[in-house]
Amino acid sequence: MIALIDYKAGNLTSVKKALATIGADVIVPETPDDLADAGGIIVPGVGHFGATRALDQAWIDAILARVGEGRPLFGICLGMQWLYEGSDEAPELAGLGLLSGRCYRLGNPQSAIRDPQSFKVPHVGWNSLAITREGGLLDGVADGSQVYFTHSYAAPLTGDSSASTEHGEVFASVVQRGHIGGVQFHPEKSGDVGLRILRNFVELAG
Repeated sequence: MIALIDYKAGNLTSVKKALATIGADVIVPETPDDLADAGGIIVPGVGHFGATRALDQAWIDAILARVGEGRPLFGICLGMQWLYEGSDEAPELAGLGLLSGRCYRLGNPQSAIRDPQSFKVPHVGWNSLAITREGGLLDGVADGSQVYFTHSYAAPLTGDSSASTEHGEVFASVVQRGHIGGVQFHPEKSGDVGLRILRNFVELAG
């Protein structure tokens, strides 16, 4: 059973449909206690990092408890950014802190923009994955696969990055550390590649 967290910041319907397509059993927990029987947890999300404020300490404690028991956790877009220590989009808010680093706005002054003329924020549309670590969430996904993005903030490249994408600059597009992972793009809008990544997570959740 996969628990799909609803904190009013995600296109839950599309993610549920994608999970149904691959035959996953899904619940949308109403309270943190409902995570007790979840085999895996997905945190989706669209929009401002401030929306993660709705994931209060009770939710954080329940999610961390399940992760501590070895149950897989998967973040999508804003949900992936929440796995980090925080984001410059809402610097007063802490992230979950399971992955090191802070998310930043694409094209910030410290960025090395390779093609300023074509650089636009938000980054919207199809772009490719440069796979740096095979297997796990990316099992069966070919290097250069196209997936669908819509975001203004991104996660830094670290040792947890499994794939990167370039939009003026290079950022982490798939991350995984053991049973904790995430994608910056929207797998539910990314065709067969996105469904394969969701299936890999569901299989990881057993």
